Amino acid sequence: MSSLTEKDRPVAQLLLNTGTCPRCVFRFCCVGSQESYRRPHKDLLRELHDFLENSKDKEDILCCSEAADPPSKRIRLENTEGTEDLNQNGALQHALVVNDENAAPENLTLTVCNVCLGVLQEFCEADFVKKHAAWLLVKQEMGKQGLSLTKDDIVQLKEAYKWIIHPLFSEELGVPADGKSLFDVSVVFAHPETDEDCHFLAMAHPDCFKPAKKKQSVFTRMAVIKALEKIKEEDFRKHFPCPPNAPKNFCTVVEIQCTNSAIFVAGRYNKYSRNLPQTPWIIDGKRKLESSVEELISEHLMAEFKADSFNFSSSGREDVDVRTLGKGRPFTIELVNPHRVQFTAEEMKGLQQKINSSSDKIQVRDLQLVTREAIGHMKKGEQEKTKTYSALLWTDKSIQKEDIAFLDDVKELKLDQKTPLRVLHRRPLAVRTRVIHTMTSEYIDEHHFRLNLKTQAGTYIKEFVHGDFGRTKPNIGSLLNTTADILELDVESVDVDWPPALDN
Repeated sequence: MSSLTEKDRPVAQLLLNTGTCPRCVFRFCCVGSQESYRRPHKDLLRELHDFLENSKDKEDILCCSEAADPPSKRIRLENTEGTEDLNQNGALQHALVVNDENAAPENLTLTVCNVCLGVLQEFCEADFVKKHAAWLLVKQEMGKQGLSLTKDDIVQLKEAYKWIIHPLFSEELGVPADGKSLFDVSVVFAHPETDEDCHFLAMAHPDCFKPAKKKQSVFTRMAVIKALEKIKEEDFRKHFPCPPNAPKNFCTVVEIQCTNSAIFVAGRYNKYSRNLPQTPWIIDGKRKLESSVEELISEHLMAEFKADSFNFSSSGREDVDVRTLGKGRPFTIELVNPHRVQFTAEEMKGLQQKINSSSDKIQVRDLQLVTREAIGHMKKGEQEKTKTYSALLWTDKSIQKEDIAFLDDVKELKLDQKTPLRVLHRRPLAVRTRVIHTMTSEYIDEHHFRLNLKTQAGTYIKEFVHGDFGRTKPNIGSLLNTTADILELDVESVDVDWPPALDN
């Protein structure tokens, strides 16, 4: 079998014996040739059988003794009357009939794959817990052979599915299907038989399964993957069979969705109001302020791109009473399923002008289309970034210009900041070390001065001024030996060289 080599024999035999389909055998043997997956399933099964039958050391081929049923009884099936029946969902269900070891390849059929649940047989959905169990099995066998294998080496089921289905779509529709189109066809599958399989993960790692407002179930793909990465192999084996049992039924297709891929728009925004939150301010279901930066920008993008929904993110955030000046704060908006996807640079410039003319509270600049990969630059090195601020301060004690002059000479001042009381309800309690790189002071009168700061991103400026009841040390109050407070705060710059500046 050209796709497999001699070193693959033990793993291939082990997987096939436990009820794994040929294409999943390819995945776990790290076969990267797309053509290998596209051949008919029966041909692959026949050739895999021939490949294993021609092994020079058949007696040394390992079979897994942990399978629920004797593995060899699950692979070779007779074409006896009543062997194939339709289940209630209309999916083909193969009865398990024992045959002798010399069965002809033409008589070989396979039960529902215990790894992909039929995705790579009947194009159905995979269960991530079962894939993990098969992974442990392969990892164990590879160790016996003195070989190394990581999860990243294995061909992902989704990729194998696309390799097979793309040319089928292309042939049927008479259009190219290279996987690079902005038009997506998503297939949603269900497999009730294995719905409960990942519940033991929630008992082992409940921190991975937290309810979310927009999610109907806590068992999301990312939550399951996170739990699988944290659970110990011995704990997994206690709660889940390895190899996984062969399911009785195939997955069923419950929905086919046709959408455009998300479009990403990036830019920078200035906020000139001290009464405007970055995102909608809603407490206990009640809106506190009528609008937000997010809404003032996104409402125009949603209308022009005709998208179903959006996701807003930015390089940090400012408080409701803080202005963002200078070149502004970088942001991105993901537009989900846009019905218009083509925009010229001139049209984007016109859209920017439309946003800016709609409100005096915000302005945007450098508005442009970016790729999903490009937005990673905004978050890269989050804690290494610097930001500059301008703050108007008040002191209880009367001060003179010489009393604050020493602040200009302070460099690389390290702070220990406990999570501020004002955000403790939404952030974990921790002590974070932050750095004030430079400070310059501007004397105003006996009780007021302006302080300009360049700081490490993530520094709580208000708490650095008043101390937050001693939770930030040192602070301006302790440095001046007085009670200090902050009256106004402005973000002067967010030092991120992204998105690229435009001539607009």
